[in-house]
Amino acid sequence: MTTLTTSAIETPLRRSIEQTCDDLAIAAIAIVAIIAGVTFHDYGLGWDDYTHAEYADLLLKMYASGFKDTGALSFANLFMYGGGFDMVAALLHKVIPLELFETRRLLGAIVGVIGLAVTWRLARRVGGAAAGLAALLLLALCPTFYGHMFMNPKDAPFAVSMALLMLGLVRLVQEYPRPQPNTVLILGLGAGLSIGCRILGGLTLIYAVAGFIPLLINEIRTHGGREAAHRFFHVVYVLLPGLVLAYLVMGLIWPWSILEFKNPLNAVTYFSHFFEKPWKEMFDGALVSVPDMPWSYLPTLFALQLPEVLIVLAVIGAGGAILSLPRSRVTPQTKAILLMLTLAATLPLVIAMVKRPALYNGIRHFIFVIPPMAVLGGVVFGWISDRVKRNHGPAPHLAIVGLFGLALLLPLTEMIRLHPYQYTHFNHVAGTVREADDRFMLDYWGLAFKQAGEGLREKLAEQQEVPPRGRSKWKVAVCGPQRPAQVALGPDFTIGWDSRQADFAMTLGEFYCKGLTAPVILEVKRDEVVFARVYDIRGSSIANLLAIPAP
Repeated sequence: MTTLTTSAIETPLRRSIEQTCDDLAIAAIAIVAIIAGVTFHDYGLGWDDYTHAEYADLLLKMYASGFKDTGALSFANLFMYGGGFDMVAALLHKVIPLELFETRRLLGAIVGVIGLAVTWRLARRVGGAAAGLAALLLLALCPTFYGHMFMNPKDAPFAVSMALLMLGLVRLVQEYPRPQPNTVLILGLGAGLSIGCRILGGLTLIYAVAGFIPLLINEIRTHGGREAAHRFFHVVYVLLPGLVLAYLVMGLIWPWSILEFKNPLNAVTYFSHFFEKPWKEMFDGALVSVPDMPWSYLPTLFALQLPEVLIVLAVIGAGGAILSLPRSRVTPQTKAILLMLTLAATLPLVIAMVKRPALYNGIRHFIFVIPPMAVLGGVVFGWISDRVKRNHGPAPHLAIVGLFGLALLLPLTEMIRLHPYQYTHFNHVAGTVREADDRFMLDYWGLAFKQAGEGLREKLAEQQEVPPRGRSKWKVAVCGPQRPAQVALGPDFTIGWDSRQADFAMTLGEFYCKGLTAPVILEVKRDEVVFARVYDIRGSSIANLLAIPAP
């Protein structure tokens, strides 16, 4: 009888575990896709949806006219952003039986699911199958990322594009000095989409340069300076088609960027200064002008809005990556990859803390650092899981997996309770949205007007009420985004800020909207927090819906 060696036994077992992790990852992506496909229409419009839809129309007119109609190249300030998402949504709307803004929500869900798949593949390449599955779950059960993927036309697609670009960089490190054609394609597509979404995508160059330093140092030590330089320039030559692809993709979705060579630099200059009239937002219980937000704005909100398990694992991952740099046992490729991921997860936050630009709308502008955080967290979980299994056996390993699963139940429970306002999530350290309501802004994009508008229509239909004599439409005074309110209410209503002679008032539950002394028809609430109210103000003398901010 032939005796099997330990390695011969472990190899099929390891393959079985990896296959199980991959199967679970695919199942998780499918489940998220199904849930997103069923619920995407629950997400309301935000402040920017109409403007982005107009930008898409202008871009498509420009292409259809052979660049004779150039209104898109000076529209608001959106010409300094890419319009890829907006154009795809507008084109998709022409071929599927959904109204435009539902189409935009569906496309957001599709892009978000793609982001989950990319993050899974990225973490799997870095840390193995268990790391990939863990990173996928950390990102899928991150309420901030999940909520924004439905309704954020700039920051969520940018985050997915950056994750794709990071996947290309990791593949490049692993295949150096002979990158495969697929890697060149991923790099070109990721770079074009990232910079074409937001000029901030250029930060990736810093990640790449810094990350490649350990690899290039090893190249010089191993092959000598001349051969190392030859190998490096060979890689640059192989990447040239990817650079061309990146430029073409960037130009397609952000045509203003290629009108003049310096336009991307002009965008950097423009966005380095606050470009709107300053306003105040609630931060840590105080009203603060957005150009004057403290350096603690981002670290505070990241600490209070991300799931606890993601924060802990990502911090350990970033710390472990830094500690691995001087260790000779860690390969140069691993050092390069971990350094790039750590920079991708932390450098934008550090720059913002030092430069202190205008900050507002919570952490939505920094959603793109969450996927690399999830990858770092997934790699840490995979490493811990593997070490425990090898050194202590299956029982402690199952305990670690179970503990991870229990930790993920916290954000999952909150996501279910907050639906469809997952983006307003505050973790249990913050006391959830219930404790955060008086200290921070929650529904700053006014998504709750969808449920508030639908609720008002249903109430009036149930009571069989009709507009006052002499009018064919109800009048609603709105404190919040006007166009989303109009879409939510429909054609039988006229809206505006003026509460005089209005029949109803619809207000967000934010600090800038008054609590009115009038009958409340309905409230949109989650976890005992009011996201929106509808008042009956017929016969009332309410002059203003806006609260006067405290000095």
